[in-house]
Amino acid sequence: MRVVIFGASGMIGHGVLRACLLDPQVDSILLVVRRLLDVDDPKVRQVVHADFTDFAAIQGEFENLDACFYCAGASSTGLREEEYARITHDHPLAAANAVSAANQSLTFTFVSGEGVSESSRSMWARVLGRTENALLAMPFDAHVFRPAYIRPRNGALPRSSAYRLIYRLTSWLYPVLHRLAPAHTTTTEHLGRAMIAVARSQGSAPAVLHSPDINRLGAVVRGR
Repeated sequence: MRVVIFGASGMIGHGVLRACLLDPQVDSILLVVRRLLDVDDPKVRQVVHADFTDFAAIQGEFENLDACFYCAGASSTGLREEEYARITHDHPLAAANAVSAANQSLTFTFVSGEGVSESSRSMWARVLGRTENALLAMPFDAHVFRPAYIRPRNGALPRSSAYRLIYRLTSWLYPVLHRLAPAHTTTTEHLGRAMIAVARSQGSAPAVLHSPDINRLGAVVRGR
């Protein structure tokens, strides 16, 4: 399997990249990054690109792909709707158009969030809802991941220092939270494995996956 990952420097992208590195059936991993990451593995190739609204300059890098794992995003805190929409709507749609142009049988996965709806009163949920609907209407095998609480594993950390502090202070609560509300918790490890499982499903996986779906697929380590 040949995959491309957007957002590998973030918490979720870290989990997805790690899952791909560990899976023997993932043959090659293309990372589209703004700055080179400290990753040394023969399966990995990195392409530095600054403008996530236009991928024309690197279009040739996207040939012969089986799956795209889109994990990039941003917190809506402190952002106006147009700023947030540029990152969480315009960027993923530009990436989807670019990677699908030469890969008609591509599987595209997008990390959204629990409670997303285009009709929501919450700005972030409304914008992500527009993104979800646009991706699901595109002519490829699209899947939207809607996790609720995500526990970082194996060195994955949020890029925001504030979120890092929150996770550090609340990490001890995860076992209790998972026991009380298992339908609303998952981990970066399960997310990574679930994305690979969806890419292998040949369209049979749900179009929208919530935490229970992610945990079910992510608990199965295939190809080993």
